[in-house]
Amino acid sequence: MNDSLVIIPTYNERENVRQIIDTVFSLGKKFDVLIVDDSSPDGTGEIVRELQQRDFGGRTLHLMERKGKMGLGTAYIAGFKFAIENEYDYIFEMDADFSHNPRDLERLYNACAMEGSDMAIGSRYVSGVNVVNWPMGRVIMSYFASIYVRFITGMPVNDTTAGFVCFKRHVLEAIDLDKVKFVGYAFQIEMKFLAMKFGFKIREIPIIFTDRTRGKSKMSTSIFKEAFFGVIQMKVDSFFKKYIPA
Repeated sequence: MNDSLVIIPTYNERENVRQIIDTVFSLGKKFDVLIVDDSSPDGTGEIVRELQQRDFGGRTLHLMERKGKMGLGTAYIAGFKFAIENEYDYIFEMDADFSHNPRDLERLYNACAMEGSDMAIGSRYVSGVNVVNWPMGRVIMSYFASIYVRFITGMPVNDTTAGFVCFKRHVLEAIDLDKVKFVGYAFQIEMKFLAMKFGFKIREIPIIFTDRTRGKSKMSTSIFKEAFFGVIQMKVDSFFKKYIPA
């Protein structure tokens, strides 16, 4: 077993899953991969099971299959628990659709393993706006959403909704994962907020985010509503909590 696990949630990603796994396993640094698949009707899980029969040169491909579409946040929570149980030191979140460049995994790893960060974020906005293939309206909405979140929460993070992240294991062990509330993109905000409240060292690493070219986006209006209103509730609730490691 290697020291690092990349968690990739999937739902109908047959067009991307084989290539994303192969690309992660081609890196010089050895990462294991956990695919968390929500019973994709398109056969994503079957492809992963087929790939598990291959020899990846000291890298391990794990598959967790869940019954039905249960949400991004719950997929990551399940993956985090798996990583903790299996004693991975560095745990990563990454999308399956190549919007996150797998080669940037090594940069996030170095920020935590060699440069002292507890949480490293692949950031679209720490050095300008580094987004490719998004409509201008979506770029503006995403950028100002992060400004809104920073204003409400006080987080010193430019890309608060980023989904490309490396955690040291002790960060996830400190958080009571069963009490993380959100399941959509607000989940990403909540995890950063909790890491900040526990006093962990957070660093943003500039990346170029490229919108998917294959498969369909999972974005919806309800996801944005959860994030917009949930952030206010999260901040209010924080006034009545003591952040003691779980």
